[in-house]
Amino acid sequence: MIFENTGLEGLKSDLQYLDESATKAGFIRWQWEYYRATYDCKIEDRQNGSDYFLRINTRAVEGKLEKADAVLAIEAVYLGKATFPHGVEYDSPVPQPVLDSAHKHINDLKALLEA
Repeated sequence: MIFENTGLEGLKSDLQYLDESATKAGFIRWQWEYYRATYDCKIEDRQNGSDYFLRINTRAVEGKLEKADAVLAIEAVYLGKATFPHGVEYDSPVPQPVLDSAHKHINDLKALLEA
């Protein structure tokens, strides 16, 4: 599931501040390479025991991710259900409590980045 109109798309931040803000909002920088990074937030659905990952894709628009002053732009925000043994499936229906939690994490990160 791709989230549209979150207000995050296009926001820019230096790597160090984005890492700090993402951590405060419940995300970790998981996958990364020199010019791209993905921030993940794990959301547990306690009713059915499933895990979901709220993911934010970013791309370096200035510098490389090996330096704290690299500037990243947020490209996309999406949510998927974890599958065994590893992977994420993006077409499953998402329970409302998981969606509510995802929106809270998105809004928390947006508020920190716009401060």
